[in-house]
Amino acid sequence: MQLPIQISFRHMEPSLAVEDKIRKKAAKLEQFHDRIMGCRVVVEAPHQHHHQGKLYHVRIDLTVPGGELVVSREHHGKQAHQDVYVAIRDAFNAAQRQLESHIQRQRGHVKYHEPPPSGRISVLVPEQDYGKIETIDGREIYFHRNSILNGGFKELKVGNEVHFIEEEGDLGPQASTVHIKN
Repeated sequence: MQLPIQISFRHMEPSLAVEDKIRKKAAKLEQFHDRIMGCRVVVEAPHQHHHQGKLYHVRIDLTVPGGELVVSREHHGKQAHQDVYVAIRDAFNAAQRQLESHIQRQRGHVKYHEPPPSGRISVLVPEQDYGKIETIDGREIYFHRNSILNGGFKELKVGNEVHFIEEEGDLGPQASTVHIKN
């Protein structure tokens, strides 16, 4: 870590054992990102007037190239967070997930969905309720009138551009869904 870790305690006495656990968890984050520039951790116990057991709140601020990541683990009644070590573990696990997501975005490895395949209507046989789509790579895909979204079979014309979802049928490839391009 390029800057030393900062640890603060609120509404509770500082603890060397808790600080040691936080330092070990923070050092482990460097396995996922070696350019963490700063790490601030606040461990907070609730005010003394709570009638239930103490539920700890842990906040982690990580400064990394290209941004700042904030993890604020609210307990929301999680009885496990009566243990400060469990609250710290959960907060650092969330920080690790955020750090991994940040790295993926930085590298441009964000998932995206490819658009469905497209083609043109090449054959229409309205009296038998089917047609064929010629794909960009020259294949022919069968479709039935029920595959056309919004019941638009009657509006189809040879040459219409369409998107489709392909599946394997009894007689070869077929379109399970066909959407007319606008």
